[in-house]
Amino acid sequence: MKMKRRGFMGMLAGAALPMRTEAARAPRHLKIQDVQVVVTNPERSAMGNFVLVKVVTSESGLYGWGDATCTGSELAVARFIEAHMRPALIGRDPMRIEDIWQTLFLLPYYRSGSVHMSALSGIDMALWDIKGKVAGLPVYELLGGRARSKLLTYTSVSGRDFQEAGEAAQRARERGYKVLKVQVRAPGMESGYAVPPSERQREATEKAHQAGVPPSELWEPAGYVRMLPKLFEYMRQKLGDEVELIHDVHERITPSQALWLAKALEPYNLFFLEDPVRPEHLDTFRLIRQQAATPLAMGEVWTGQWEGLFLITEHLIDYVRHDLCHCGGITIGKKIAAIAEPYGILTAWHGPSNISPVAQMANCHVSLSVANFGIQECRTNWPEAAREVFSTAPSYSDGYVNIGDEPGLGIDVNEKAAAKYPYLARHRPTIRRADDSAWAY
Repeated sequence: MKMKRRGFMGMLAGAALPMRTEAARAPRHLKIQDVQVVVTNPERSAMGNFVLVKVVTSESGLYGWGDATCTGSELAVARFIEAHMRPALIGRDPMRIEDIWQTLFLLPYYRSGSVHMSALSGIDMALWDIKGKVAGLPVYELLGGRARSKLLTYTSVSGRDFQEAGEAAQRARERGYKVLKVQVRAPGMESGYAVPPSERQREATEKAHQAGVPPSELWEPAGYVRMLPKLFEYMRQKLGDEVELIHDVHERITPSQALWLAKALEPYNLFFLEDPVRPEHLDTFRLIRQQAATPLAMGEVWTGQWEGLFLITEHLIDYVRHDLCHCGGITIGKKIAAIAEPYGILTAWHGPSNISPVAQMANCHVSLSVANFGIQECRTNWPEAAREVFSTAPSYSDGYVNIGDEPGLGIDVNEKAAAKYPYLARHRPTIRRADDSAWAY
């Protein structure tokens, strides 16, 4: 949907002063008429349930879309929006984004947390979408305009062994990627984060899904930690020094193992080492930083601008990895970038396949507008069903992603198509040690 631009130059063109005044005041008469939630899973996958928020205004045809996806808690977020946030929004002025953000943040006495903040994030994106449509401008223009013409991105490559991962990396380079996130199966493991599972693990996972219970995956960190420097030695030999390499620990090791790993990976010049420790152990970043030069990234599990703040102010990380679906939306993404900028810390917003193209577009709007952009994770290989539901997504070319100049976020949702792909009950796996004790994801 394209809306008529109402920019300053359009008002000046042949318009008398009273007409300019009327046009300028028009947005102040807007009211939020309804807040609707659409839960859809176009890919029919365990990680593909999207929680979409539609904020409808009193002006016919004017609405905004946001993404409140929180994988593993999708229905909780949807219900929270419908039962608790919607009543607080009806009748409010959608242009007052900061006021609405603060109102919704303070609304529940027991505030914050992934469900509350994901709900708030989706609403925030939808409000920015509305504001951009009213202004006749893309959201990045409202955030200060483009600070760059395109966004450096990366793709994930993985394998059951070094050779398989190396071949996947080579194919990605042929597609123009300049930065690669590399993952590989740890010795003796049936599965692992972002690596192809064994056939036995795949069958066990499907059996658990059919029974409606979380699947279980075995994980032992010691062998993984010993193996990883060998993986990156292999990758440097195969790919050379020009390609940038990332690895995601996904919080699956202890603080002392993280320190050893960060030191052991120094010779291979990683772009960054992601999520080396659990969010409960953030204080150990001080130990890692004091003893290792490997660049560090953290933040995808944070649910606000306050979590991990000392990691920025004490220069303990190099990249902030917040997910705009969980941390408070576009409003907070812009604030976090501003906090990080004086400390020389760059943005690397979380943009995995389990958030929708709506959130991917929101990520790009913020990344295009901030001075301290580092890299943008962004899925680009959407299946046909997703392209049926979503009007667009960021486009990829030669290692970069970009978005157009349509007003607002520049994306619409086909609700009839979304209804064809309803919520699919799929629980996240539990990660367990060999002695059957629970372990970090």
